[in-house]
Amino acid sequence: MSASVSVPDPVNLSEEFLLAVRNGDTTGEFERRLADFDSRTLAARLDTDDARLAFWVNVYNAATQGALVEDPEQYDDRRTFFSSPVVTVAGERLSLDDIEHGILRRSYPKFGLGYVPNPLCRGFEKRHAPGERDPRIHFALNCGAESCPPIAAYTRQRVDDQLDWATESYLEQTVEYDPDANRVRVPRVMLWFRGDFGRKWDILAFLRRYDQLPGDASPRLSYREWSWSLAPEQYAEEEQAPAGGRE
Repeated sequence: MSASVSVPDPVNLSEEFLLAVRNGDTTGEFERRLADFDSRTLAARLDTDDARLAFWVNVYNAATQGALVEDPEQYDDRRTFFSSPVVTVAGERLSLDDIEHGILRRSYPKFGLGYVPNPLCRGFEKRHAPGERDPRIHFALNCGAESCPPIAAYTRQRVDDQLDWATESYLEQTVEYDPDANRVRVPRVMLWFRGDFGRKWDILAFLRRYDQLPGDASPRLSYREWSWSLAPEQYAEEEQAPAGGRE
């Protein structure tokens, strides 16, 4: 398919898909248009990491929520729920694991703490993955669990600010710093995907970036428990990040 032909902007389409799910509208047309993309054309239209992050986060969240609205009992077997095809993009049947760990996390499996890449990653993953792993996606993807972050619609132009805003908001609600015990308690995703965040010093720098630690603090890390209780449709009240972003 030629890019000169009327090809919808993929990021806009992913936003519309997510908002249709949120509003309880029919999504068949959005799903058909996502499926009908030519893979190379889609990669060309998602021409920056910002565009790829916004598109795939929106598709993940829309597909997750759509599946749970249709049949919440799927969540009872989470292994099957996350590994079974749930949406078709550019002719490729994709599971939630394919989107999160194959594309967004650049072919790093969910097991292995984010240190061991998949040596058998598919060509589709390579073509559509962003240039590097961005740990902020862990504060934007909502898998339906109670501990997941709220869902927002991400845009091509503002996704960097939006991811900062989502990360800051989630950390503000979940990080507990105890200077007397010299300990900081952080979200469990920072253990499950530790390789995405880096070494301990990288994690502490990440927390300082989002104002969760004073500059001179070097506490021990501990990790919050994760609630897998089903809690779908946790949508953010504000769909856009505040103007200006983080310095």
